[in-house]
Amino acid sequence: MITSTPSRPRPRRTARLVAAAALALTVGGALAACGSGSSGAEAKAPDVSVRNTATTRARQQVGPLKAAQPTRVVIPSAGVDAGPVLRLGLDEKQELEVPPVDKAELAGWYTGSVTPGETGASVIVAHYDTAEGPALMRDVRKMHVGDVIKVGRADRSTAVFTIRETQQVDKTDFPTNKVYGKTDRPELRLITCGGPIKNGHRSANIIFYADLVKVE
Repeated sequence: MITSTPSRPRPRRTARLVAAAALALTVGGALAACGSGSSGAEAKAPDVSVRNTATTRARQQVGPLKAAQPTRVVIPSAGVDAGPVLRLGLDEKQELEVPPVDKAELAGWYTGSVTPGETGASVIVAHYDTAEGPALMRDVRKMHVGDVIKVGRADRSTAVFTIRETQQVDKTDFPTNKVYGKTDRPELRLITCGGPIKNGHRSANIIFYADLVKVE
């Protein structure tokens, strides 16, 4: 994940590359810890699934942007308007962290990825549900190819992405390289959980791949 921002210090770029490499060595980079944390019979939200669909990449007309940390996530089709955005890294098992249960109504940005709008794949994660019930992405099934994801940034700009692809995968078959791999354009990956509960957690990840199309 190499940023194109020349002013960024080399140590930070190196740290991100190391973090990405570490994530690739885990069980696929899936959100292993997300879900209800209960048995299927006790789940407080219905099982959810989305169709795997895709279209061509949006024509890049703006960007790339300089680094600026995400501050807010807005997804009109899913009724999401949440901030601030949490900073997430890798846990003690070197797996991608998720927002804590008491902040399940917030999204988190993986600090090992570029900030939204920079060249590369910026990764944002959020819960579908937790043991406390439905969470920020409770209406994920309403999201489709062509929908907009807006990410507010610390520099007061808003990076606007359109969804190019939706994908649901079993956590044991997570597409690590596709999600975290290098891209020469500003792109976004939004990851949440879905599928039935197994061993206390949702068994699938739902992934949205999106292209930067506008800056507000």
